[in-house]
Formats: sequence, C-alpha cells, structure tokens
Amino acid sequence: MDILTPYIYNFLFILLRAGIVVSLLPFFGSKNFPAQFKIGFIIAIALILTPIVELNISKTGIPLLVMREALVGIVLGLTARFIFLAVEMAGQVVSNAMGLSIATIFNPEFGQSTEIARLYGMMAVLIFLAMDAHHDLIYVLVRSYEWLPGGHINMKDLIPEFVSVSGKIFLIALKISAPVVIAMLISSLLLGFIYKAAPQMNIFFIGYPIYIFVGFIVILIGIPVFTHVIGGYLNGIRDEMIRIIAIARG
Repeated sequence: MDILTPYIYNFLFILLRAGIVVSLLPFFGSKNFPAQFKIGFIIAIALILTPIVELNISKTGIPLLVMREALVGIVLGLTARFIFLAVEMAGQVVSNAMGLSIATIFNPEFGQSTEIARLYGMMAVLIFLAMDAHHDLIYVLVRSYEWLPGGHINMKDLIPEFVSVSGKIFLIALKISAPVVIAMLISSLLLGFIYKAAPQMNIFFIGYPIYIFVGFIVILIGIPVFTHVIGGYLNGIRDEMIRIIAIARG
C-alpha cells in the first residue's frame, strides 16, 4: 500500500483534469456520445499517465490543487469547444432570421427552433473528424501534464485571457450567420416595397415562406464558405490551447 499510495493520488488528480477536459471536448463531450465509452476513455487516459506524471502533493494543499486542476480542465475544454458553441449560436440566429422560431409566438411552450443549429453542428462535427482535429486535442491534453504540472498555474493571467478567448464566440457566430441575416434583410426590404405597391396583400403570411426558401438557398450556396471558415478555426484549436497553457504556466 505504501508503494501504491502516491500512484493513487496521481491517478485521482489526473482523472480530475482529464475528466473535465474530455467532458467538454467536441464530439467526445456530446450528449449522443455513449457515457460508458466516455468514462472508460477517461479512466484509460488516467491509467496510462499515472506512472509517468509526477505530482508533488502535500496534504495541506490538496483543496487548492483540486480547484486549480478543475480550473485548468474547464479552460482547456471550453477553449476547444468555443467554436462549436459559436456554431450553435449562429444556427439560432439564422433560425430566428428565417422565421423558424415563429411558432413560439403562437405557443410559447414550443421552445426555440434548433433545426438549423443542429444542421450547422453536424457539419462542424464532420469537418472536425475529417481533419483529425480530435487527435490534436488528445495530444494537447496528454502533453498538458508535462507543460503545465499540477499546482503550477498562474490564475492571474489565465482568467482574463480565457474571457478574451470566449469573446471570439460572438465574432465567429456573426461571421457564420451574416450571409443569411443579410439575405433576410434584403428580402424584408423587397417585401416592404411589394406591400407599398399592393397593400391588400397579407405580407405576414406571404413573407415567411419566402424567408425560409431564401434562407435555405443561401445556406446551401454558402456550405463551401462555411467549410472553409470552420476548417480554419478548427486548425487553430491546437495552437490556441497550447497558448493558453503557456499563459497558465506563466
């Protein structure tokens, strides 16, 4: 037991960071991903790294170390996932612009429309897997124990940098949703001219089918652009996570 005791501590702290990061990673952290496989994958990473990673743990510093490891796991996981959060946000914006959320006006219990968000999310995951970006994320997670040993975290510079990275979510969402939103704005202006020319027309019921049709046409035409934009951001996930680790290391 004296031999296994330090390994038990190592295993638990490695499991803490790995569990938080993997639960937040794209694809691996999805609700559709089998929980049994996810748990087994996290435990397998911890078992492999336990004999390799060295942690200098003092019993008095365990609570602080747990907080720091949890913070590092959350920051690394969300840094990898923020692109997918932006894609989901863009899908909601597009749904609202196309009028797919009109059902909430007649029945507020219906909830927000998520069809476009799911479509964008599935395309982003397919691009993510096709680029083998998940291998890069696992590589950074494993190497993070070497680059950022447990307990050696500069939280003073880490938190402001993480807030800055999180702000990119809105910028990416704006870039993705901009074509459809602009097309909806142009459609609204044209419908306004039609209404002035023929006031007897019910623009409310005529306009929404047009919004949906134009919106899907723009989405279809914009798939190559969407692929290029998301691919560029996915290529930068690894470098972004390494930069966050470097800042946390101080």
